Amino acid sequence: MKVLVINCGSSSLKYQLIDSDTEAVIAKGLCERITIDGRLTHQTMGKEKYTVDAAMPDHNVAVKYVLDALLDKETGAIESLDEIDAVGHRIVHGGEKFAESTVISDEVMSAIEECNDLAPLHNPANLIGIRACQAHMPGVPMVAVFDTAFHQTMPDRAYTYAIPYEYYEKYKIRRYGFHGTSHSFVSKRLAELIGKDIKDTKMIVCHLGNGSSITAVDGGKSVDTTMGLTPLAGLPMGTRSGDIDPAIIEFIAGKEGKSIEEITNILNKKSGVSGLSGVSSDFRDLDAGMKDGNDRCRLALDVFCYSVKKYIGAYAAAMGGLDAIAFTAGIGENNPYVRKMSTADLGFMGIDIDEAKNEIRGEETKISTDSSKVQVWVVPTNEELAIARETVELVSK
Repeated sequence: MKVLVINCGSSSLKYQLIDSDTEAVIAKGLCERITIDGRLTHQTMGKEKYTVDAAMPDHNVAVKYVLDALLDKETGAIESLDEIDAVGHRIVHGGEKFAESTVISDEVMSAIEECNDLAPLHNPANLIGIRACQAHMPGVPMVAVFDTAFHQTMPDRAYTYAIPYEYYEKYKIRRYGFHGTSHSFVSKRLAELIGKDIKDTKMIVCHLGNGSSITAVDGGKSVDTTMGLTPLAGLPMGTRSGDIDPAIIEFIAGKEGKSIEEITNILNKKSGVSGLSGVSSDFRDLDAGMKDGNDRCRLALDVFCYSVKKYIGAYAAAMGGLDAIAFTAGIGENNPYVRKMSTADLGFMGIDIDEAKNEIRGEETKISTDSSKVQVWVVPTNEELAIARETVELVSK
């Protein structure tokens, strides 16, 4: 079965065409700067990658460019859209309505639209992507895979905020969590790697990238996670502040004469390690800056790693034990310094990192010593493959 995986961001569209039988990527690409000007980068495996600038006023046009690229006689991957058996769509926010992936219907579309207030930048773009694919490929089954679904197993003590309960009742304000597809994929793989039934494990998955989140996975289920109502909560990230004293918003607004919207923009786009360092949101730049003696780059890295370490300790306590930790995503897979400092001084918990093994980048590897009671692994994530698997499972029923 050939599955097209579509991931629509607010101004981008990532895609992969996957052969579900072999789980090999047939073609992949990215549409960028949608609504601004537009650029498509496409590669069919075994052929040259290319980039072309093309006007993309909306995601509907971007989807058309993607399908044209897949059909191109010289650089494409298929001869007809009939070869695409199903489409899997990443949906950022499913609220409390979706605890698992689902085949898309009119009712599902309406329910996703009702969650737009919870993800105003992403859910509308996700819906446009679905409608565009439906228009170009009528009759092809489509599946919605939700970022939030994996975390719907959290107990109420973990997802409930200590604000007047009426706000939960009226507006469903609570912790939802994100990166669920990645946390689910990595936790399942980690259970295989440590040789245990996932139902008998207590694990922590550290998805560390420009957006970062950590999840406690007990018996294969998410029981707590760092992101909240929105992806702004939890760890400091590339440009997001993570957890702060909420009174800071009013304080800065008063001092700087800014609106709540302006402060929220600062917390989302000008904070995190970028705001701390004054240099970059890219951890490679922070590493280089620290080595050159830039103390604010050092501070940004230390604040980030300290926060990761605190959550590892907190989630081990919340679960009453810990069997394994996985580091994944761009930073988790490729930054030895972050992994080292995020687990430093945790020997009392049975965590012992092998410094030589920890130098690995981007490969599935155990980086803890053989004597470490808690196994620590680098496990590359593959959200597109996870979406394809979910899609195949649902459309094959």
